[in-house]
Amino acid sequence: YLLLAPFAGHSIYSFFMGKDESRRDISYIFILVYLLMRMVHHQMWISLSRYRTAKGDNRILDRSIEFDQVDRERNWDDQIMLNGVVFYIGYLMFTQTHHLPLWRIDGIIITALMHTGPVEFLYYWFHRALHHHFLYSRYHSHHHSSIVTQPHTAVIHPFAEIVIYYLLFFIPIAVTLFTGTASIASIGAYAIYLDFMNLMGHCNFELIPKWMFSIFPPLKYLMYTPSFHSLHHTQFRTNYSLYMPMYDYLYGTVDKSSDTLYEKSLEREAESPDVVHLTHLTTPESIYHLRLGFASLASKPHASKWYLWLMWPITLWSFLITWIYGTSQVVLRGCFSKVAYSIVLALCQGGIQVMLDGKEYKRLKAMLNPEAATNLIPSKSYASKIWLVGDGLSEDEQLKAPKGTLFIPFSQFPTRKARKDCFYFTTPAMTLPKHFENVDSCENWLPRRVMSASRIAGILHALEGWNENECGNMMFDIEKVWKASLQHGFSPLTMPSATESKA
Repeated sequence: YLLLAPFAGHSIYSFFMGKDESRRDISYIFILVYLLMRMVHHQMWISLSRYRTAKGDNRILDRSIEFDQVDRERNWDDQIMLNGVVFYIGYLMFTQTHHLPLWRIDGIIITALMHTGPVEFLYYWFHRALHHHFLYSRYHSHHHSSIVTQPHTAVIHPFAEIVIYYLLFFIPIAVTLFTGTASIASIGAYAIYLDFMNLMGHCNFELIPKWMFSIFPPLKYLMYTPSFHSLHHTQFRTNYSLYMPMYDYLYGTVDKSSDTLYEKSLEREAESPDVVHLTHLTTPESIYHLRLGFASLASKPHASKWYLWLMWPITLWSFLITWIYGTSQVVLRGCFSKVAYSIVLALCQGGIQVMLDGKEYKRLKAMLNPEAATNLIPSKSYASKIWLVGDGLSEDEQLKAPKGTLFIPFSQFPTRKARKDCFYFTTPAMTLPKHFENVDSCENWLPRRVMSASRIAGILHALEGWNENECGNMMFDIEKVWKASLQHGFSPLTMPSATESKA
């Protein structure tokens, strides 16, 4: 971004601040517009694909996207920045790119022909060469590490591959530039086509309807489908074509199950979920941490990016719309959870001192034997090294705690940290079973694949068919709940920092 900023700034300045209007070049400012358009285009496909994949209808593969893939594909915008630098340098070096007309039909026809012929043909054979064990192990295996594809998987390649692809895609542009037939429409439309087909082909759901191939049967050889390319990521030795399968048909490398998978994916219906959890945002900008939001933030707790500040006009607009037209209901209130009760009882019986406020102090002291009750300390005393705290813990109260205090929250939301010489445990939570799919960060203050106890309670209620309310005067068997959570694959959450501080 820093490398691109001077070019973008110069293009804006020269267009809007130039004294001679006749010398203003729309081609120069178009590069910035094109780059911003690419960013929006990518994000739209990412959100759509994640929504449709989670919904289940027309899904191609049933495997989930793991966090190593999310990390590997986090920098999907790098190639857009590189694209911008190449375009800006090309504009400054070649006068043929200056003052391009908006439209020329001959340039559009030449671009289409050059892509169908040289680009698709050369890509096919280059792609087959990449699957030779020498190049595959050194380069192309990085892209194929993502067996379950999502839109930005399309642009995750080693740098050397990206350079070759840019050279291939530059062929139609170069031909039109040096023949004087180039236009903003021909270059812009070709760039949009490349992105559209690339992103669409890496979605994990089928969206090309059968009627398109029925109306125009040759389209089968001129346009691939997501299921067609998905087979390339699972079978590796078939379906090598870029966007036009005709070269696979010509050289006999079409996967035999391409048509079958395409029809099955179209017929697949949405799945009926076992549990639906209705949640809410914690901050206005937390909307971007949703699974449908930014690809990296959705799986990275506590992530804070500089570009979120640039999104505030959109954030404020969505906030106002929700505030005016949205409705909300309080479904969970600040009651002391049964998980927290069991934690306190275990700590006190183990000889560890715990501080509670007056109301909870009296309630739990009556549940403990006299020896264990001595480890329960009312909130008026600040000598304890372990504090069990709720939402109301103020900064002043934290400052009164001794150095090295371990704060253990029993509330839904974590304690706001005011001390660097103390330790803060996570809110009540457990690690998810391995078979849970498509799970990003449930709360952006918890680690990956970790879910709060309240959410787990809802899942257990549904799976076990319990009718008890987890908040109320009547408390059901803690041991029963604990065993049920373990049986369904949930496991205790360990926090090394808290363990080390206790040691």
